Amino acid sequence: MSGAVSRVRGPLVAVAGAALVAPLVLAGPARADAAPYTVTPLTFTVEAGDRTCTVDADLYRPAGADAANPAPAVLATNGFGGSKSDGSTDAIGKAFAERGYVGLVYSGLGFGKSGCLITLDDPAVDGQAASELLDFLGGVSAADDGTKADYVTQDADGDPRVGMIGGSYGGAIQLATAAVDPRVDALVPLITWNDLGYALAPNNTGARTGVTSDTPGVFKWQWANGFYLIGEGQPLLNPSLDPSRINRLDCLHFATRACETIRLLNSGRYPAGKAKEMLAYARSVSPVSYLDRVKAPTLIVQGQADSLFNLNEATATYRTLKAQGTETKMIWQSWGHSGGQVPGELDLSQGNLETSHVGQRVLAWFDRYLHKNTATDTGPAFSYYRDWQSGYGTAAEVPALSQSLYLSGDGKLVDNRSKVARGSRQYTNWLVPTSHSESSIAPLIGLPDPKPYDTKGTYLGWRSEPLTAPLDVVGAPKATLKVVSPKAERVQHSGDASDKLVLFAKVYDVAPDGSRKLVNRLVSPVRVPDVTRPFTVELPGIVHRYEKGHRLEFVIAASDTAYFGNRGIKPVTVLHAPEDTGVLVLPVVPAG
Repeated sequence: MSGAVSRVRGPLVAVAGAALVAPLVLAGPARADAAPYTVTPLTFTVEAGDRTCTVDADLYRPAGADAANPAPAVLATNGFGGSKSDGSTDAIGKAFAERGYVGLVYSGLGFGKSGCLITLDDPAVDGQAASELLDFLGGVSAADDGTKADYVTQDADGDPRVGMIGGSYGGAIQLATAAVDPRVDALVPLITWNDLGYALAPNNTGARTGVTSDTPGVFKWQWANGFYLIGEGQPLLNPSLDPSRINRLDCLHFATRACETIRLLNSGRYPAGKAKEMLAYARSVSPVSYLDRVKAPTLIVQGQADSLFNLNEATATYRTLKAQGTETKMIWQSWGHSGGQVPGELDLSQGNLETSHVGQRVLAWFDRYLHKNTATDTGPAFSYYRDWQSGYGTAAEVPALSQSLYLSGDGKLVDNRSKVARGSRQYTNWLVPTSHSESSIAPLIGLPDPKPYDTKGTYLGWRSEPLTAPLDVVGAPKATLKVVSPKAERVQHSGDASDKLVLFAKVYDVAPDGSRKLVNRLVSPVRVPDVTRPFTVELPGIVHRYEKGHRLEFVIAASDTAYFGNRGIKPVTVLHAPEDTGVLVLPVVPAG
C-alpha cells in the first residue's frame, strides 16, 4: 500500500523535477534513444460507488502517436499515500511514454488532488473509477476540459488496448479494475496483497484457501496503524474543499467500514460476530474475493524483503489465477516494502527496464499482450532472485515441500524420526513482547531497528547439525506442531478469538560463530485454533541458501514486538517422541 514513505517506495522513486504544465515536451529517464513526449494534466469526473468525484491525472502522449498511428496505452496510479506526481508514479508515465506507449497516470481516489474516500481499492469504487478512465482511452468519453484520446490502439469500438502496472496499492487496483472491466489487456501488479484480512492480521494456520483463514489472526499493529494515520491525514497533507473527500469527524477520510476494521483490530478483542464482519469486509475489497473475474494476462512481481505483503500472498494469487486458466507468471524479486534493493534490479528512477530481469520481463509482457507480438518470449512461469549466485533462478512451478526435519526433546532438529529424543520443553509469555523480528515504524521516523532477538524462557528453539553441503530453500516451509497449554485450553472456546493461544514460528540461519540471521526478518504469526489438536503452520516464503557449516534453527516464540500477542499468561509445553513430534518441511531445490 506504499507510496508516501521513502523506505517503502524506495526502488520506484524517480528524480524529483519541476511540476508539469501542459503541454510540455520532455525527454524521459536517461536513455540515449529516449523518444520525446508531451504531458497534459487532465481531470475527470467519475461515479465511484455512491459518490461523484474528480480524478486528477496526467496524460503522456509519445511523439508520433495520432489517429493514423495509434499506440497502446499504460494506465497507472500511486501507492498508498502518494499521488500522480510522486516519483514512484510519474516515473511509470515517463518510462513507458518514451518507449512509445500512451500513458495515463492518475492520483488514486482520496489521494493527491483526486476526490472521494479511501476505500482500499474496492472494485465497486476504485475499480469502477478506473473503468471510466478506460472509457477515455477508448474514445467513449472526454476529460472534463473536452480532451479526447483518439490515438490509442483499439481492439473494438470503445475497447482500448491497455495494460496496467504499479506497486502495492497501485498493484491491487489493477486486479480490481480487471474484475469489473474486461477491456484491460495485461496486468503487472508489484508487491501487493491477496487478502487484507491476512495482511493486517495474519493467521498462518487453518487456511481454507490460499492464505485465507476463518479465524482472525494476529494484529500487525505497526504497519496497519501507520497506514491508517497516513490515510486520515490526507486532508491535512493535501488540503481540499472537495466534500467527496470528507466522511465524518470520527472517520475523516476512509470509508466507514475501513475505520471500523482498524478500531476492532486495535481493541484486541474479536467477538465472533464482529470478527466475522471484519474479515468479510477486508476480503470484499481484496483480490481473494474477485480473482475469478480477472481474465487479463497477469505478471505478478512480489518482494522477498516484505513484512507487509509476503510471498505467500503472491503465491495465493498466482495459483488461483493459474487454476482458472488466466495466463499468469510470477517473479520473486529482492525488494519489497521492507527494503532489500540490490544493484541491477528494476529501478524506474534509473529507467533500467532493458537491463534488469524484472524490467525485461515487463517489456516482453506488454510487447506480447499490448503490441500483440505473439512470438515474444515472456520468460519462465516462475523466477526468483538469489543473492548467492548471479542472475535469477527459474522453475516451471513454485518448488514443492521436499525435505523433512524433526523436533527432538533435546533441542535438536534431526533428519530422521529414530533420532528424536523423548522429552518435554516449556516456555511462557510475559505481558510485554519478549521477541523482536522487525519494526515497521522505527526506520520511517529515523530510528534504528534492533537486530532480531528472543528472550530466554519465552521461546523454544531446535537446531540442526552443521550442514555438510549448501541447502537452498525456495518457497514457504511448513511445520506441523502440537502444543499443550491448559490455560489456553480453558478459554479458547469463549467465543472471542482473542482468547486463543498466539505463537510465532520462524527459522533462523545460524553461522559457525553462533550468530543468527532471521531471513528478511520474517515471522509466521499463528492463532492456534485448538491446542488439543495438531496444527500446521505455513511460514513466509523465502529464497535463501544455508551455507555449508551453518545450522537451521526452528523457533516458536511467545510474542513479537510488531504484533499483538496473547491475552494473559499462557505457558506452553511441547512434547517429543519418535512416533509423535513436530515436523518442519522445507521446499529445497538443487544447489546451484
